[in-house]
Amino acid sequence: MKSCHIPVTTLGFVLALAAPRVASGQSAPARGARPDPRAKAIADVVAANHILADRGVVDGYGHVSVRDPTDPSRFLLARSMAPELVTAADVLVHDLDGKAEAPPDTKLYLERFIHAEIYRTHPEVNAIVHCHSPSLIPFGVTGVPLRPLYHMSSFLGGGVPVFDIRAAAGGPTDMLVKTPELGRALAKTLGQHPAALMRGHGAVVVGRDVQQAVFRSVYTELNAQLQAQALALGKKVVYLDQDEAKKSEESNNNTLARPWELWLRRVKEK
Repeated sequence: MKSCHIPVTTLGFVLALAAPRVASGQSAPARGARPDPRAKAIADVVAANHILADRGVVDGYGHVSVRDPTDPSRFLLARSMAPELVTAADVLVHDLDGKAEAPPDTKLYLERFIHAEIYRTHPEVNAIVHCHSPSLIPFGVTGVPLRPLYHMSSFLGGGVPVFDIRAAAGGPTDMLVKTPELGRALAKTLGQHPAALMRGHGAVVVGRDVQQAVFRSVYTELNAQLQAQALALGKKVVYLDQDEAKKSEESNNNTLARPWELWLRRVKEK
């Protein structure tokens, strides 16, 4: 049977990637069985890591989490490792204090407090991406605001705030959000925006679900590339106005499954 006739599903992709390993000692579901919500969320975490690595949004660094659908006070995040290498067996359950259900010698992401404090502060957020996308860095250090240049990045219409860790910490740091206090400061800067830049570091992008968070992460990076090109061509750049951005975002939100399935297929076939 040709693979092009087989529907691509997130869980099927991850089980094929991770088999025979599964998270938390669980056995893989039987063929055709409906996965439980946590298993589906774990599969989403793995898929998102691989997609974002393939799209160049993350590299050896960066991480993705999904709020635990069985307990909103917990979230699913891999152990500390390169995103492209994440499997279902690497995904751990974390609480909002940044503690994980794992052996004591397990290395956790130092910046897991980004996720913990955003989930604590923003109940509407169910997926988070932290990245160091290179095209975003200049917009976090020059004072030039990141604005929606085309319809795919219309979600940026409300503006993109910049988090300055030095101001939040009251002095120099190693630039990492590795305490609850810094996580809360970042969550406050983010507010109701879909993304926030982190001066000299990268960005955090959120969504109502993993598909939206991944979509926004990919097109935030692409918008930054295009905006830099447009600014280099001339001083006059026509951005989407508020009405255009709102209407376009509504349209895009109805089609998020389309790029998600494409990106899944691409990482599966690599």
